[in-house]
Amino acid sequence: MAIRNILTQGDEMLTKRCRPVTNFDERLHILLDDMKDTLVQSGGAGLAAPQVGVLRRVVVLLDINQEPEEMVELVNPEVIEMNEQVPTVEGCLSVPGKYGYVERPTWAKVRAQDRFGNWFEREGEGMVAQCFCHETEHLDGHLFTEKVLEYVDLEQENAE
Repeated sequence: MAIRNILTQGDEMLTKRCRPVTNFDERLHILLDDMKDTLVQSGGAGLAAPQVGVLRRVVVLLDINQEPEEMVELVNPEVIEMNEQVPTVEGCLSVPGKYGYVERPTWAKVRAQDRFGNWFEREGEGMVAQCFCHETEHLDGHLFTEKVLEYVDLEQENAE
C-alpha cells in the first residue's frame, strides 16, 4: 500500500464533481487500501478520493463509535436520511489549520457499495454522521469552508 498526497484548498481538483465507480476491480481495491493507509497516517477522521487526486465517488472513514474503531469503505455513497442539524466544530485534511462551526446532523444513514459492488446501508451518530455528510460533499466538489457559520481557533481554545 502507499501513502498518497492530500490535496489542499486552492487545488481545482477539489472543486470537481466525481464520477460514479462502475468497475469494482483491483484498481479500486488499491485506491481504497491506499486511502485507508493515508487516512491512518494523517490522523484524520475521513478521506474522499478527490482529496488524493482521484475523481471517483469513494470515501473511507473511521467509525469511532465501534469498539475497536472500524475503518469504513463507502463506494458511490449517498446520505439518505438524517435528523436535525446542530452547529458542530469541523476541520478538513484539505484545509489544514482551519476549523469552524458547520450545521451537521447528530445522526445520519448512508447508502453505498462495498469494494465488490454490494449495496448496503449504514447508520452513524455524532462524528460519524458528520463524516458521512462532510465526505460525500467532497464528492460533489464542495469544501466545509463553504458552510462555515463561524471560524474558531482551536489552538487558542485548547490553551484556555
